[in-house]
Amino acid sequence: MKALIVDDDRVLADLTAFALRRAGFDVIQAFDGEVALRRWEAEQPDLIILDVNLPRVDGFTVCRRIRAVAATPIIMLTVRDKEDDIVRGLNLGADDYMAKPFSPRQLVARSLTVLRRAGKTLAPAVRQAGSLSFDSSRREVRRDDGAPVTLTPLEGRLLDLLMTNAGQILPSETIIDQVWGPEGGDRDMLRQLVRRLRARIEPDPAHPTLIETIPGLGYGLKTNT
Repeated sequence: MKALIVDDDRVLADLTAFALRRAGFDVIQAFDGEVALRRWEAEQPDLIILDVNLPRVDGFTVCRRIRAVAATPIIMLTVRDKEDDIVRGLNLGADDYMAKPFSPRQLVARSLTVLRRAGKTLAPAVRQAGSLSFDSSRREVRRDDGAPVTLTPLEGRLLDLLMTNAGQILPSETIIDQVWGPEGGDRDMLRQLVRRLRARIEPDPAHPTLIETIPGLGYGLKTNT
């Protein structure tokens, strides 16, 4: 399933892309309205996440032009949260309207909802990194050809995040934000969670070879596992 993210704020666009990739989407991006229209025509995405305040062609115009010829699901994601703007976006054919700042998890949930209404479903994401494979829909991880191990929701979120970013060291605060979200977590809770996940997936948890710790920075999943 392919999603087009249209936002001139590149940091926020990357955050949105990260959330959707974790959910199993292939992501393409555009940073102004004209490029968005060209990318939509060339790529034919299944979903569009669309800002309103865009250079060259604004998001309302992009929505109107696309909706005139296609039923591609569109979620408007913008700082413009006045009632008149929301009504205008929905009247132009947007399937949903979200105000910034936003919850990445809520955006993913709303994306799946508008896709279901359009008769589309996102195939469960099965991630692969070295000897590990992880089926996020079942929260089952396998090492090589061994038996599947079912993870807790927190263990599954952590492993999914590490596998999505295999080969990179993620700062502890980034991991905490992505795994616990608004529920809140801290470094001690993260250390305990890493210890539990290692017990599930490492051949020898006392001498871990899969999950790497960089003291004072964070954790990462090695790509040569």
